[in-house]
Amino acid sequence: MKAFTLIETVVTITIFTIVLFSVTFLIIYFYRVNAFVFEQTSAVESARIGVTDAMQDLREASYGVNGAYPVVSASVSSITFYVDVNGDGVVDRVRYWLSGNTISKGITIPVGSPLSYVGQPEAITTIATDVHNGSTPLFRYYTSSGSELAPPINVINISSVNTTVTVNIDPNRAPNNFTLSIGATLRNLRRAP
Repeated sequence: MKAFTLIETVVTITIFTIVLFSVTFLIIYFYRVNAFVFEQTSAVESARIGVTDAMQDLREASYGVNGAYPVVSASVSSITFYVDVNGDGVVDRVRYWLSGNTISKGITIPVGSPLSYVGQPEAITTIATDVHNGSTPLFRYYTSSGSELAPPINVINISSVNTTVTVNIDPNRAPNNFTLSIGATLRNLRRAP
């Protein structure tokens, strides 16, 4: 009967251990990379949905229940306007804004008789995180002739709005920034002849 010698056994165990550690390292590396890519994809998808919803809301902006002009205020990092967000026939006040690396949405539902937004709570939700716009404005505003409006924005002159959102959960790590851009024309504006 032939058997393994002690040296053959030690060499076999050493080779097996090196292969086992190599495979384990590759599996761990794969899961870390995969988790990061999944997080980045999730952040981009969340931002895409949020920005698309914001532009859809802006397209449908209408006069407030108090007769106020459809756009309340506008800046490069926020916009407040009126729209019926839930389709109940009551026009709500909606605000989108960038604070730090987060884009949020606030909805104020008017109550009372007559309906009023004053003193009503704002329901706030986060629509995008890990936003790294840097010096790029979140919102850009344009006139009906296509000219970009410079701050401070006169809301009466706004005809369309473009938004640009740059998402990256870790700017120090690949993949690089993912930029989303979309625009909306405010459809329900009544202009004086």
